[in-house]
Amino acid sequence: MRASDTEREHVAETLREAVAEGRLEMEEFEQRLEAAYKARTRGELEPLVRDLPAPGTAVAPVGARGPARTGSAAGWADRVGKPATSGGAFAFWGGFGRRGNWTVARRFTAFSMWGGGEIDLRDANFEDREVVIRCFTIMGGMHVTVPPELNVEVRGIGIMGGFGESSKDEGVPSPDSPRVRITGFALMGGVGVERKRSKAEKRRLKEAELERLRLRELDRESGRDRLEKGPGSSDRPED
Repeated sequence: MRASDTEREHVAETLREAVAEGRLEMEEFEQRLEAAYKARTRGELEPLVRDLPAPGTAVAPVGARGPARTGSAAGWADRVGKPATSGGAFAFWGGFGRRGNWTVARRFTAFSMWGGGEIDLRDANFEDREVVIRCFTIMGGMHVTVPPELNVEVRGIGIMGGFGESSKDEGVPSPDSPRVRITGFALMGGVGVERKRSKAEKRRLKEAELERLRLRELDRESGRDRLEKGPGSSDRPED
């Protein structure tokens, strides 16, 4: 079946999304893009995007992307099953913090009285795929920050206080992420769970979007050049 210009453009858009997300190296992207515009049949187009998701499709994280990234950029398999570095935290007339590259125990208990604490899971590793974080505070507060793609269930009780979840960055829980259950109670205090991307992740997403826009503009310029040359100057190979 002969390929149409619309089908070639759809393949090109998929390739642009893939290179912006880091699925393709620039050299391979350029090779596939050139092949897409030279393709004469659908059979020539299909292999170019067979190993890529359609634009806008939610997919599981790719494990090869390294532990330094969070959320969808992280390899969850590489972050599960490590020895725990912390099984709990305590604050009395003071505060505690668990953030950065640390490993959450499968049962983590935090307590604060007349104080506060911070638990940040955005760059954390996990001892097990099933993790329970128990937060207890009396006349104090705790703040739990999680990446948008982490599978989190919040079940806590607030007595003359609050125990709830909010979101600054929307995300779809990844099917292969750990399952974290946050429970406990807050008496005359509060426990807040917030979905939020790290600054490094936001910067990576912004750079990817800028690169995607740059590639789209280059592709549009290339298309205008082909139109100006006219149909008689096509670079497509003859049968």
